[in-house]
This record gives sequence, structure tokens and C-alpha cells, in this order.
Amino acid sequence: MKVKLTACITGVQHIGIPTAQYEATLKFFGRLGFSVELATVNPVSDCKVAFLTCEGVTLEIYQVPESSMRYGSVDHIALNVFDIEEAYIIAEECGLKILEDDIQFLPFWNNGVRFFTVEGPNKEKIEFNQKL
Repeated sequence: MKVKLTACITGVQHIGIPTAQYEATLKFFGRLGFSVELATVNPVSDCKVAFLTCEGVTLEIYQVPESSMRYGSVDHIALNVFDIEEAYIIAEECGLKILEDDIQFLPFWNNGVRFFTVEGPNKEKIEFNQKL
């Protein structure tokens, strides 16, 4: 019997929302009770990114000049995993469509994050993410 990805998942890590109006988006979610936990620049895209939290919910707000500005514009849901390598192997074994060639790294938080993304049947993106 194959191991399932649920063996690696510990919960929802964040919801990714792209925006062309970065400051206005931070202000909007601030009015909803979210506070900025981390604000930085993504070294890959050279765009601003912030992680906001409220009552156990974390949003990743990131600047994308060509943001769609329409309903349904949430980009991805990230699931927290404790072993990104194991999750990647299981995703391959399950035949999931992985959107990157390998596990990726970004220098977010104290020690960075490693992640990969799979595509769902409706073009939804699910990110598997491990904080290091």
C-alpha cells in the first residue's frame, strides 16, 4: 500500500494572494484584523511579499504588477509539511502534476522555506511547504 501525502501534512500553512495594489491590500487586511508577521522582497521575482496572520490564519500577500484583479484571484493554498523530500517523492508516486522540476527554496522566515507546487484538475495550485 502506498504512503499517502496526508502522512506528511500538518495543516494549512498559508493562502497566497497576488496583488497589483500591495499597500492597499495590506491596509485592507489590517482593517480585518490581520497583522504583518514578515515583510520582505522575493529575491527571485524582486517583488514585495508579506505574511499576515489573524486567529491562526496566515495570508501571503505578494506584489504582481499583472495581477488579474478579478474574482477567484487566489493563487495558491500552501500546506505545511514536516519532510519536503518525502512529500515530493509521494507526490511523484501518486502521479500528481508537479509544476517545478525540483524542490524550490526561498529565504523567507529565519532559515528559509523549501516547497513545490502541484496542479489540481481545475488549475488550482497546492503548494507543499516546509519551514526550515
